[in-house]
Amino acid sequence: MTSAPAFGKFFLPGPTDVHPDVLAAMIRPMIGHRSSAMEDLLKRAAPRLQQLARTSRTVMVGTSSATGFMEMAVRSGIRKRALAIVNGSFSERFANLVVSCDKECIRLDVPLGGFVEPDQLRDALKKTPVDAVTLAHSETSTGVLQDVAALSRVVHEFSDVLFLVDAVTSMAGSPVETDAWDLDFVFTGSQKALALPPGLAVGVASPRMLERAKTLPSRGLYFDLIAFEKASAKFQPTNTPAISLFYALDVQLGRIDAEGGIEARWRRHDAMRKTTERWAQQAGLTYLPPEGRRSWTVSCINMPAGKISKDLVAAVKKEGWVIGTGYGSVKDTTFRIGHMGDHSVASLEKLLALIQRTLG
Repeated sequence: MTSAPAFGKFFLPGPTDVHPDVLAAMIRPMIGHRSSAMEDLLKRAAPRLQQLARTSRTVMVGTSSATGFMEMAVRSGIRKRALAIVNGSFSERFANLVVSCDKECIRLDVPLGGFVEPDQLRDALKKTPVDAVTLAHSETSTGVLQDVAALSRVVHEFSDVLFLVDAVTSMAGSPVETDAWDLDFVFTGSQKALALPPGLAVGVASPRMLERAKTLPSRGLYFDLIAFEKASAKFQPTNTPAISLFYALDVQLGRIDAEGGIEARWRRHDAMRKTTERWAQQAGLTYLPPEGRRSWTVSCINMPAGKISKDLVAAVKKEGWVIGTGYGSVKDTTFRIGHMGDHSVASLEKLLALIQRTLG
């Protein structure tokens, strides 16, 4: 067996590094998933999850990757046809899920590194009637951050159109105002800015989404939104959950409180984003996304001419640090730094100095 690297050197864009205190929580003894102890655990988490998602609605937590709740969004939120905003590999996954669930998918494709402006979305919705719009808030493959607040206002100009948002690398790392932005369904995964081990999905549905779901007969079983919402409102799991991950969630929510709450966590992520941007500019490196549209949690940076990302990633790994190559068609030409979760500006600065030395 090889020894585990020291905490604070794992900057993959997900899963991210998990604090030792959070990992230690997972070795607690098992409890019955229908016991009062489980109910107490979920009751303790509920108000803190609402603060994290900026909502007064029920926050659902399920044992799956975020893709599970993406499927929930499709099966419980789309009647016949959705408009999928596609600007990278994970918004592409959302579009593919629409098709795989036997719904019609109208694509609004954007070049990699690009984003959608409100007028573009409005024009697309005028051309083709749909009953939902799908979007990745922070596109993990390109590091683009969409203006979800502005796009949500456009969606709600059209009656009976739901807005379904992948917030996998935005929630807990940058502002996601579920209620204020009137999001119909928003979800994330535990392994990103929440800095938990993979295996939990977190989601919030609007009253409109819940009413829509009741009319759809093919919601499935495991990811049935109505069953999830009813169980969550009673502080119960729908099925046998990964209890150890809920222990970790409980500890991590306490650590977020101790940091100063979700806004303090946002500020730290914003500081890491700005630190990376300043470093890249000084190093003569360029981003794939333009300034002002960059994720607070994932920086996607173009490789210098003549170099490929896998060589950089391998060289950094030899020094005990982990970053990511690009993803999809920009795998070789970009590299990604996942400055999210419990990372600090101080450890990030050490990583950036190493990358600069490696690139020469």
